[in-house]
Amino acid sequence: MSSIIQSASQELIKPYQANITVPNWMISSMERVMQYYVDKNLRLDTISTDRMPKPVEGKKYMLYAHIPFCHTLCSFCTFHRFLFREDKAREYFIALRKEMQMAKDLGYEFESMYIGGGTTTVLEDELARTIEHAKTLFPGIKEVSCESDPQHLASPEFKQLKGLVDRMSIGVQSFDDGILKMTDRLDKFGSGQETFDRIMAAKELFPIINVDLIFGFRGQTDEIIQSDLDMASKLDPRQITTYPLMITHQTRKSVKGQLAAPHGEMVNQYRQILNSLTGQYNQLSAWAFGKTDNEGFDEYVIDYDEYLGVGSGSFSFLNDTLYVNTFSLKKYQQRIAQGRMAVEQQKKYQLKEVMQYRFLLGMFSGRLSRQYFRDNFNVNLDTALFKEMASMKAMGAIKNDPVNPDELIVTDNGKMLGLLMMKEFYSGMDNVRAQLRQPLAETDM
Repeated sequence: MSSIIQSASQELIKPYQANITVPNWMISSMERVMQYYVDKNLRLDTISTDRMPKPVEGKKYMLYAHIPFCHTLCSFCTFHRFLFREDKAREYFIALRKEMQMAKDLGYEFESMYIGGGTTTVLEDELARTIEHAKTLFPGIKEVSCESDPQHLASPEFKQLKGLVDRMSIGVQSFDDGILKMTDRLDKFGSGQETFDRIMAAKELFPIINVDLIFGFRGQTDEIIQSDLDMASKLDPRQITTYPLMITHQTRKSVKGQLAAPHGEMVNQYRQILNSLTGQYNQLSAWAFGKTDNEGFDEYVIDYDEYLGVGSGSFSFLNDTLYVNTFSLKKYQQRIAQGRMAVEQQKKYQLKEVMQYRFLLGMFSGRLSRQYFRDNFNVNLDTALFKEMASMKAMGAIKNDPVNPDELIVTDNGKMLGLLMMKEFYSGMDNVRAQLRQPLAETDM
């Protein structure tokens, strides 16, 4: 994007300059506060359960389906996944479709479906069959979102997903071959140019293509980040997502010194991302950018307060309660064979904890609303979460909307803090996943 653009009215339009003024010490303090709340609220103090609740009339729900298989395992990833075996994967997809039927039998209907992994496209024919099954069971599904890695884009079988997937998210991470080599992705998925060419060829298959990039790698200079953003822009996808590298307790010792950049570089890198993408894209969340401002994206928890997860290792959030499915593939198959859903743990959250979670999502998405808290919790946001609101105002993260007093404007400082808080939240969720996977034995595959 040129440094100065001449408009039709001959007025000079200056490029966007992100106004991030939060000092590093304040960011570090906020990070410690978030770590405290994450450790407090994402502890594994669940109780056992073997059933999901029935849906509540009038609520809208999203369906999440987890595919826990990958051909290769990335060192910085702590999502629930196993090395791919075709026989196990085919058995799993059959069980997954049966579990969807159980959700239907409970009375659930869904407006949207998100398929995550792992690598969702390890068996394109099974994935296509599963999406078709979901749309038959739940005709109200308007959008199906899916993830894939760059390697599968070149597969002839990938075309089976055309007409079934509305939004395909591609995990590029970086187009820079040096970063790809450092993260063990160069040999696995090919060069940045090869990935670029594959995405360009796949664009015609789906209404929405999303390009996932990661910043915060060691050695990822401003020039590398700008080159990644320029390459992504040349593809002209409907969406670009720029995740910060997330280091969990489980991966901190093994990869922090090898992969992660110094903490202080994050602000400058994020400022560069905002300056480059603002104007080309609308900001959907602190790290997601889209051509329009009303399309779905990876953080489905923003658009849907409640969601039901099917598959091994998936989570559900229903009636202020977190439900956790078994992480063992063996137990998963046994439960489905017995006619039971895969859920085995639950944790009920108190009203204040749920409101704090919604406040976090409001900051992250830029949709912080007093009206939302009145409608959903029957509270005054300014008094119910006084400390949270006061601290965000003091840091220049939020301000009142002069047009609509029920809405709050999340500033560039707020976007930075929202990104930081969501990063810590997701790192905490990754820690939970890692702890749930830790007791798994080889027989659990």
